[in-house]
Amino acid sequence: MAHAIFGYSGACKNIHGHSYELQVTVTSGEKGQSFIPAPGFILDFKELKQIVTSTIIQLFDHKLVLSRDYLAKIQDLHSQENLLIWEAEPTAENMLVFIQRILRENLPPAIRLAELKLYETKNSYATWINTDTGS
Repeated sequence: MAHAIFGYSGACKNIHGHSYELQVTVTSGEKGQSFIPAPGFILDFKELKQIVTSTIIQLFDHKLVLSRDYLAKIQDLHSQENLLIWEAEPTAENMLVFIQRILRENLPPAIRLAELKLYETKNSYATWINTDTGS
């Protein structure tokens, strides 16, 4: 995915791309210390991967994500076939806000999103942690 950050004075003000890596942590919310009954997991990794791929990866793969503010400044980019227009700046932090909203809507009812980590590079990432205790 490629993006640019409007109002930023560094190199990220220019369109550039990343090979993002998203880590998703889910929980059942159970606080017990008993083993999980058969089949022994709260959500099959294959099912979680399918949810993440269909709702997040396919949305962002090979896309250019720019804010309305950025496009107001550089209007000739509107014709880009792969353009996604956001109200907010497409930073890793804002992407996590968006991703957690989408995943929460698409996870099975008994599964809670616990944490997300989005890597822009090997050493640069943003983290979202669910602080909602559910009570």
